[in-house]
Amino acid sequence: MRLLQLSDPHLLADPLGQCHGRPSLEWLRHGLRQALAEVGPPDLLLITGDLCEDLSWGGYALLRDLLAPLPFPVALLSGNHDHPFLLRAVLGRRAVLAPASLPLAGGRLLCLESHRPGWVGGWLGPRQRRWLARKLAESPEVPLLVAVHHPPLPIGDPGMDAIGLADGAELLELLAPVPQLRAVLFGHVHQHWQAELPGRPADLDPVLLLGCPSSLCGFGPVQPCPLGRSDDPGGRLITLSSTGLMTQTLLRWPGP
Repeated sequence: MRLLQLSDPHLLADPLGQCHGRPSLEWLRHGLRQALAEVGPPDLLLITGDLCEDLSWGGYALLRDLLAPLPFPVALLSGNHDHPFLLRAVLGRRAVLAPASLPLAGGRLLCLESHRPGWVGGWLGPRQRRWLARKLAESPEVPLLVAVHHPPLPIGDPGMDAIGLADGAELLELLAPVPQLRAVLFGHVHQHWQAELPGRPADLDPVLLLGCPSSLCGFGPVQPCPLGRSDDPGGRLITLSSTGLMTQTLLRWPGP
């Protein structure tokens, strides 16, 4: 199973509109093209939030039109720069939207909704955490990935750490004892970031926490980019083998 993760495109209703000084639609289109040229068609495209900077119907319509011809399924998360109800109205028939449990070839993906109206930081809330606990309890013995927009723990950037996932500690406490968990994927930080899930029992394999670069622009970085290209847009490829082994590959490409 091959999952391609992109994140934080920050689209606008104006197809030529700029965010962070760059035309966001052009950079997302270019990034998707570059990623597919490098890794080939994935089994799933996951875009981990901050889809539409101006929270507009037009911005989501541009995303819908960009995704329409793709021959593989798509999963989308809401970020703080999103309007979940508009997202569902425009893209609910094209993509799997969080919160959702998505079976994969040889695995499963749990997509979490961390959008909190009126806040830059994220929050799952008790209802969604209860939903997650049920899904974890009923989980078949297949490799599991979890995706959320906001980082569930501080990454070492004071600005970012102030607007992370407010109940991230509760999330990690739920996830730590799950044997089949392989990785937690997130966006929001606009940079490569990698650590191991804290509190993991010693008899279980480590779980990676993986921050994804933005398709638009980089922030930071807190950690050096393994490819030495922290200013370039990028994404990440996650591969699950038939034996449950997970590998991950950081992707970078020059701007258009």
